[in-house]
Amino acid sequence: MLLKSLHGVSRLGVRFYRKLIDPLDLLTGIEKRELLAHLAGDCDPFRILSIKKGPGTRERPNLIPSSNSSRLICCHCTESDNHLKFMWLHQGDPKRCGCGYWFELCPIAPL
Repeated sequence: MLLKSLHGVSRLGVRFYRKLIDPLDLLTGIEKRELLAHLAGDCDPFRILSIKKGPGTRERPNLIPSSNSSRLICCHCTESDNHLKFMWLHQGDPKRCGCGYWFELCPIAPL
């Protein structure tokens, strides 16, 4: 015997409500932390988007965010080049690219 009420379908006195499940409740681990970062307004939580080069001198190198002690980066030295130059950066060790720009790792908190 099924009875319909204003609040939902009732089966022998027990009401069943239909509710949409929030995707945040289904996620775990790194996916959940990524979604929470997006909801907080951080559109690049893994810091993988390109970074504009600043002065890039030895005294003021371009800071590259990293939560690890080393990171592989690439430099697009000139606009006319059709290739990228890759190099490894290590914590506390600024490095100079072939085009003359200096880079250094900047520690950040992991996601």
